[in-house]
Amino acid sequence: MHDENTVQRFIELRAQGWSYARLMTELNVTKPTLIAWSRKHQFSIQNLKAIELEALGEKWLTSVADRVNSLGEQLRVVETELKQRSVGDLTTPQLYTVARSLRRQIESATGSPGFTVPVNEIPAAEYHEQVQDWQG
Repeated sequence: MHDENTVQRFIELRAQGWSYARLMTELNVTKPTLIAWSRKHQFSIQNLKAIELEALGEKWLTSVADRVNSLGEQLRVVETELKQRSVGDLTTPQLYTVARSLRRQIESATGSPGFTVPVNEIPAAEYHEQVQDWQG
């Protein structure tokens, strides 16, 4: 019979992705016993694995935030440099591209206001069951 510490160690190592062969050597337990423990403690193993994956995700998400901050700082440097340059140095096709890009950014930033009105305020002649929003 195996003690509770061995079973707990099995759960931790299995959650880390250890194979049965590696567990057999590490814990000195037979494969059939490991399989039985795996079935019996499957939810504990899955929950521990989820906790470990969540911690790993937090580690990398923090570095993503750092990367975004670094990119933002680089963008600020580039925009400062662009303010010092003249658009007169650009070719006509480049100016059209810049203008189109600026228009898209303005449209994206302002969007459509999408006004809505409570149903009871929509004039009866303009109200239809299928319409969710009324735009006057």
